[in-house]
Amino acid sequence: MTELRIDGLTKNFGSFKALDNVSLDIPSGKFVCLLGPSGCGKTTLLRLIAGLEEPSAGRVLVGGQDQTRVPTHKRGMGMVFQSLALFPHLDVAENIAYPLAIRGGDKATRAARAAELLDLVRLPGMGARRIHQLSGGQRQRVAIARGLSINPKVFLLDEPLSALDASLREHMQIELRQIQQSLGVTTIVVTHDQQEALTMADLVIVMKDGVIQQAGAPMEVYHNPANAFVAGFIGTTNLMPCTVADGAIQVLGQRIPVTEGDRIGVASGPAHLSVRPEHVILTSEAEGIPAEVNFVRDLGESRHVLMLVDGHEITAQMPPGTGAAALRPGDRVGLSFRPGQRVVVA
Repeated sequence: MTELRIDGLTKNFGSFKALDNVSLDIPSGKFVCLLGPSGCGKTTLLRLIAGLEEPSAGRVLVGGQDQTRVPTHKRGMGMVFQSLALFPHLDVAENIAYPLAIRGGDKATRAARAAELLDLVRLPGMGARRIHQLSGGQRQRVAIARGLSINPKVFLLDEPLSALDASLREHMQIELRQIQQSLGVTTIVVTHDQQEALTMADLVIVMKDGVIQQAGAPMEVYHNPANAFVAGFIGTTNLMPCTVADGAIQVLGQRIPVTEGDRIGVASGPAHLSVRPEHVILTSEAEGIPAEVNFVRDLGESRHVLMLVDGHEITAQMPPGTGAAALRPGDRVGLSFRPGQRVVVA
């Protein structure tokens, strides 16, 4: 059964259309990331699902039941806000059990549920602490536990990890995914972080200007972007104007025959060629497309070589210990694009 169905949702704020006829089916138990730049409509969509906003048109259905006009507190959804919105006057256990308290749950039930969730989020025995006594990561866990306290049908999170530093954010991505998998709860996370979406999601929904650009498994979206926006937004890519004709790609003044494995999403005419940095091959200038090294960046596990070709910047990602270690700005090289790893999009 489809756990969550979004049917033609539109949201207008005056003359501004924040969401434009969005339809989407999310199967039960999936971890979904709504991904896109600021202002793309992802948080508006989450708020419509939660019932915090009323749609201008369209429906929200959960388990086949229309929830569009159902009040937020009756939808059976848990939510973690970007600000976390924890109560400083309550201790940790009381924060976690608060949704049960406002639903009339008795004290013993609330205490037992809080203790159960503290174990789940790896904060056993910390129920009596105050919020100001917790680290950023611990507060995040408390907010997650509170969102799960009512055994939600759907678990919604709005940029839940954005305030954490990079190393803790990466750790919490794994923890959140593990919690979701252990409970099997349908989960929707809003994020602008591509790596976060690729790390956690079963399904990535890429949005722009209130419209879904592509929905698919993380590696499907990464390797087979639907258009130039998705190719440029997901991960890092080299995006170059090109044309397609007679079984070849014309790009950077060169004619490159299409080979098996290349994904050609435009049959002919103007388009864009997307090649990931790890699929750019460096050779001698005589053996490839002539380029000039502009910058070399050493990231430890890899080395990025930025080159200029007729005013276009191309990045190659090279493993450590290769010939890239000797390259310096101003050096002349040749480059090519690995066959089978070239994607042409509109």
